[in-house]
Amino acid sequence: MEMRIAVPTEDEGGLESTVSGHFGRARYFVFVNVEGNEIKGAEVVEVPFKEHEPGDLPNFIKAHGGEVVLAYGMGGKAISYFKESGIEVVTGAYGRVRDVVEAFIHQVLEIDPYWREKIEREKTEEHAR
Repeated sequence: MEMRIAVPTEDEGGLESTVSGHFGRARYFVFVNVEGNEIKGAEVVEVPFKEHEPGDLPNFIKAHGGEVVLAYGMGGKAISYFKESGIEVVTGAYGRVRDVVEAFIHQVLEIDPYWREKIEREKTEEHAR
């Protein structure tokens, strides 16, 4: 089994980066190549636009060969775009990219089921400032 997994991150650390808390605000994506149950390589790609319209990030990921997206938080529109493109989405993923991808390929990925509530709470706190 070969696949290319896209993971949004805040920095260029590749497999050592931490999964971004906000898919749409990530400055970088790590594209991880997996063969069998092993990581065979990783490529860090900077998001080429500062502002984006709905569908831009799913198209960016598709253009880079992403077949699966492992993210923490993601809006409903983005999830719909990915589904329409045939790209699998897993939300609630957190931690170091290498650990998240390894857990996913071995089917032991633990996700945060409360990610949506946490992001909503952060938005409320940002607006209150």
